[in-house]
Amino acid sequence: MRAVVQRVREARVEVDGAVVGAIGPGLVAFVAAGRDDQERDALYVADKVAGLRVFEDDAGKMARALSDTGGSVLAVSQFTLFGDVRRGRRPDFTAAMEPVAAERLFDRFVTRIRELGVPVQTGRFRAMMRVVVDNDGPVTILIDSTKAF
Repeated sequence: MRAVVQRVREARVEVDGAVVGAIGPGLVAFVAAGRDDQERDALYVADKVAGLRVFEDDAGKMARALSDTGGSVLAVSQFTLFGDVRRGRRPDFTAAMEPVAAERLFDRFVTRIRELGVPVQTGRFRAMMRVVVDNDGPVTILIDSTKAF
């Protein structure tokens, strides 16, 4: 499972002009399941997102996590994180998990973050979404569960 995580001042997801998820300060996590991912991948990525120490402490160092700041997560499914452009210019998405199983893993990812006490809002799985992100920093982190096991 992969996640691109951005520290934000605020963010929202709109579907058909309606806001379906919005947060104030926190993290936006664009999340994708790979073809061979399992529950342990979703748990690993969720634990990393919830525990990322990317918020500044009083000394100006990135040492605080969401639990320290009261921030939230906006989780957005994005299978295009598995787009492979090594050959040509049109992305190949065969490394992405099929949608039904991917939605189950995405839901497990969201549930795990909530279990850790972090408020989570989401986009809408398989919908065309407009994601509005007000980056803070910017701070952008890539998390990939294949590098963990």
